[in-house]
Amino acid sequence: MNPYASTIITVSLIMGPLLTISSNHWILAWTGLEISTLSIIPLIAKQHHPRAIEAAIKYFLTQATASMLILLSSITNAWTLGQWSITQMSNNISCTILTTALAIKLGLAPFHFWLPEVLQGATTTTALILTTWQKLAPMSLLMMTAQSMNTSLMLTLGLMSAAIGGWGGLNQTQLRKIMAFSSIAHLGWMVTILTLSPKLTLLTFYTYITMTSTMFLMIKLLETNKISTMMTSWTKLPMLNAMMMLTLMSLAGLPPLTGFMPKWLIMQELTKQHMPIIATTMALLSLLNLFFYLRISYYSTITLPPNSTNYPQQWRHKTNQKRYLAPMTALATSMLPITPTLLTIT
Repeated sequence: MNPYASTIITVSLIMGPLLTISSNHWILAWTGLEISTLSIIPLIAKQHHPRAIEAAIKYFLTQATASMLILLSSITNAWTLGQWSITQMSNNISCTILTTALAIKLGLAPFHFWLPEVLQGATTTTALILTTWQKLAPMSLLMMTAQSMNTSLMLTLGLMSAAIGGWGGLNQTQLRKIMAFSSIAHLGWMVTILTLSPKLTLLTFYTYITMTSTMFLMIKLLETNKISTMMTSWTKLPMLNAMMMLTLMSLAGLPPLTGFMPKWLIMQELTKQHMPIIATTMALLSLLNLFFYLRISYYSTITLPPNSTNYPQQWRHKTNQKRYLAPMTALATSMLPITPTLLTIT
């Protein structure tokens, strides 16, 4: 890619979500979302592969539809109230349209169909950006309008996302698609608690970004895109492969690891709000995610490759260790002991 074009795309990719996060006017927020969308499309399509072009078109159409709905919602609210402030959303129709638009932007169920396909067509680095950085702007808009959202609607979206994120990942063999359904399930947990405790949603979002970024960087370093190639990943970097298993268990939310912290606090808050049935349902749905995380861990750490393979075994050819993976892995797996400190801060 041309270095000038690459610089412009990178700056736009950084400035778009920051503009949305820092604005209090709907037009500025919408402009930031459009800048963010237009800057990521060249990164998706730069492979010049039919699957990448298809992913870029799908991403553009869904994000353009969501942006149109956000603009419609803000115009309807401004027509009713006479102001463009993001935090002043009192029109029920505008709130419903906005919830739908942000659900499309984030990939929440039942508007999730674009996310696995787009991630499968993109590179690992672009998939990392799509699942972490690109979700900052719509999540910030959800946080700013949380007091106006319908609690029942958000709980329904959260339960559907947790269920579909678990069921959808069971039958997948491509790691990027599995991470896409993992993203849908984690977003379901965030949306479920959004109207009850926005600060807890923010904490869940931060831990999700940490764990997902660590997992994608490990996948990129090991150069594995399918579960079948995970069977020889232990021959490349054995220690990194072991840490990947811990990161996967943290994503699943097993108790001694970081991922258990937000799920524990969300279930505690739901119980305090007299919603034990929803808390129990969310806990049971997380077992679906645990199944395919365990399957990846089993393939990557326990099984040996079969005798007849279609790919060469690469015996420890990776000498370029990434220094940033050590602190990121530590954050993704060992933050549970500081939960009381985080609770006092929030």
